[in-house]
Amino acid sequence: MNKSERTLVVSVPEPRSLDIIFTQEQKKHLFENYEVVETTSIDFGALPEETLARVKYVIGQPPISLDLFERMGSLKCVLNVESNLINNMPYDHLFARGVHVVTTGAVFAEPVAEMGLGLALDLARGIGHANALFEVGMERWGGDGNKAARLLSGADVGIIGFGDLGRALNRLLVGFRAKVKSFDPWLPASILRENGVVPATLNEVLEQSDFVFVVAAVTSENAGFLNGESFARMRKGAAFILLSRADVVDFAALISAVESGHIVAASDVFPEEPLPKDHPVRRVQNFIKSAHRAGALDVAFKRMGDMVLEDMALMERGLPPLRCKRAERETVARMRSKPVTTN
Repeated sequence: MNKSERTLVVSVPEPRSLDIIFTQEQKKHLFENYEVVETTSIDFGALPEETLARVKYVIGQPPISLDLFERMGSLKCVLNVESNLINNMPYDHLFARGVHVVTTGAVFAEPVAEMGLGLALDLARGIGHANALFEVGMERWGGDGNKAARLLSGADVGIIGFGDLGRALNRLLVGFRAKVKSFDPWLPASILRENGVVPATLNEVLEQSDFVFVVAAVTSENAGFLNGESFARMRKGAAFILLSRADVVDFAALISAVESGHIVAASDVFPEEPLPKDHPVRRVQNFIKSAHRAGALDVAFKRMGDMVLEDMALMERGLPPLRCKRAERETVARMRSKPVTTN
């Protein structure tokens, strides 16, 4: 098959690269079976008209204006490999023409869930703090080192949001016999029950949990919805673990709640990334800080490559994409997550 006969793919996977999301074997398969044009989000709209007219798949989610979309008459699917669906294209027009918008974000559910479990265990047992004391000769032996320790096993656990990440986390918690409640206004109660989770209101999750995991996406309706009043509702000494996006939280109020001694916390995400050197959270005790690294594993990135290749192969046969998660017309334009800038 010569180059002009192959399906045209435009690659603009910023901030990632093809070498991050594909193994060498996968990348070889991509270039042998498709005509691949690599570009940047800035230069995407300036591609030759012939290229824009022929492109069938876009790997990445560069900004696409209505005018640009109308010049892409062969477009079949936008394959987002950033993870957050971005409000940077005329979704209604894409859906009306039958163009799929999909995301590989599910690859991060398992590694982020494992990190969340690790953060919860550290908050429960003071693992990192005990190690720091040991290194300077101030360790506390036996029961003296467990004055504030608690068990995750059998604990009351709340999960705010129950998408891919919430479900992955819940699967891990099964082994701890945790009593899990979840609040997710986008899901019917039956889906929660089918996963062994008790449907609950937000206040019930906050007030009745020893550990609260936040895995909700940012939307046009929920920015900062976890605020000072929310933290005040939590049990004294409860653990708050933020894994999704910082914009769902009033971060200053979270810091204040931890500094007051009312709760302890851990977060893998922050209002600004990288975080300024003088940000007040850096000085807060009983607040574990992780530099947005929970999902950034090579094995997760390479799973993206599998998903992209498998779904493009399905679409080449006239079938719908099944591995990636498809954007829903009713909700996608409500997403408000900030695009990631580092891997």
